[in-house]
Amino acid sequence: MTETSSDDGRSLWRETERVVNEIAQGLRKLDSGVLWFASLSPVRQQEVLREVTGFAMQAHITAADGRAGVARSGVKSTANPAVMICMDPPSYGFAGLPCAEYVAAFRVLVSVFAVADTRRREMYCKGTCGHAWHNLSAATELP
Repeated sequence: MTETSSDDGRSLWRETERVVNEIAQGLRKLDSGVLWFASLSPVRQQEVLREVTGFAMQAHITAADGRAGVARSGVKSTANPAVMICMDPPSYGFAGLPCAEYVAAFRVLVSVFAVADTRRREMYCKGTCGHAWHNLSAATELP
């Protein structure tokens, strides 16, 4: 993936795309991604939540994906982001949550995306995928 200039406003999106897909593919630990996310300003966190919501929507998450993702996220199943993602259909208003819930929302969204994206890679892209984000190099593995 090519990083874009910060002048065009898409460099955060590219970084978000890389971090989220590294987590989804097991090349980066969720906690490492959470540290990256927590280091962002609340405005940037809100932007990232919007982007990751888009990734989750593109992965066509299901309520079952939501439950599996919440279980691996480390977030209580009664927390707002966990309840939202497990609805049928899921609710995607994570960027509208209070900023105190952004980290939990990120954990949930990325974990659920990882479940759904793994299923899609195994079912639809196995061996024939040309999506750059599904073909990250293991050489980029991070803690």
